[in-house]
Amino acid sequence: MPSQRPDRIRKLLADLVAFDTVSDRSNLPLIAHIESYLASLGVSAERIVDETGQKASLWVTIGPEDKPGLVLSGHTDVVPVAGQDWTHNPFELVERDGRLYGRGTTDMKGFVAVCLAMVPEMLGAGLKTPIHLAISYDEEIGCVGVRPMLREVSRKKVKPLGCFVGEPTQMQVIVGHKGKHGVRATFRGLARHSSIAPDGVNAIEYAAELITEIRRRAERLAAEGDRDELYDMPHTTLLTSIVHGGAALNIVPDHCMVEFECRGIGIRESKQVTDAIVGWAKAEIEPAMRKRHPECGIDFEEILDYPALDTPASDPFVTFAKQLAGRNDHAKVAFGTEAGLFVSMAGVPSVVVGPGGIAQAHTPDEFVEMSQLEACGDFVARLIAHCAK
Repeated sequence: MPSQRPDRIRKLLADLVAFDTVSDRSNLPLIAHIESYLASLGVSAERIVDETGQKASLWVTIGPEDKPGLVLSGHTDVVPVAGQDWTHNPFELVERDGRLYGRGTTDMKGFVAVCLAMVPEMLGAGLKTPIHLAISYDEEIGCVGVRPMLREVSRKKVKPLGCFVGEPTQMQVIVGHKGKHGVRATFRGLARHSSIAPDGVNAIEYAAELITEIRRRAERLAAEGDRDELYDMPHTTLLTSIVHGGAALNIVPDHCMVEFECRGIGIRESKQVTDAIVGWAKAEIEPAMRKRHPECGIDFEEILDYPALDTPASDPFVTFAKQLAGRNDHAKVAFGTEAGLFVSMAGVPSVVVGPGGIAQAHTPDEFVEMSQLEACGDFVARLIAHCAK
């Protein structure tokens, strides 16, 4: 490894961590910083701005633009630090005992920093196959920001050969992840004084029927559903995660909000499962509510949706990824990534492989080991050597 590479990685990661890019904030200052860094190296970037004008992705091409290339993909947003007990400023990089601490070091500014640190080596290699950097936003709230970028990529004359999404996998090649579909159900009941409760329509009690059905179906999926033993959780999962309702002890509640999700092992299974629950609730619960009062019922809203990834282990792109990683194993993970969208929206074969471990992601005192970043640098160096042939 070139002696200056670790220092470049540290410096760039410190720069990236210093930007507070929690998803409810703009990422434009960080994007501008990356653009400035790339411009200092003579590299331009295509900025894809969202409808609000406050978020942007970058699509960067290094090497010939008229040939199909390989993509290194990462997101710039991080999860909140509010309510977490950090021992230091989460937006200041701290190095201790071979670990680099800070929000996003593992998920996944570490990977982005490595990719940016490798740009000088990409430029010096005389690439014959281009390398693209795909830098997105709002991954943490449903893989939102990569979608406008992928729409642009799908319109380009030359389609990428494949994509490496650098989520934390300890540099193991991940060939599959579950898809996810999230739904919000808002129950509209009828408020009455609790002393005459039978005259009201209790939104919470009807919501409880939905919650109970969700649990029943989750248990059935675990016992009878399809299984894939490559996953640490080898079956589709389903749960209620948020419930809000009621105003006071002595009022029949006229509202209750329930959010539930499914993580499916099939490409679109998660949405199929939640759609079936919505259909059941409209057929079984809502008529009973309306029988009590015609204005009562349930409003359903999709709040999150991304497809699963299921790249065959025999795919030549998987073999190529293993060669770059210097290992021969592969796995699947329960957490979601943008990889499934690269496949479904742009038809780009994809795997997930990146530095750090998911156990450190989203935690207080999040960290990535420097050795992992160096291993990722070696991965990209092998990719550069391949693309220079």
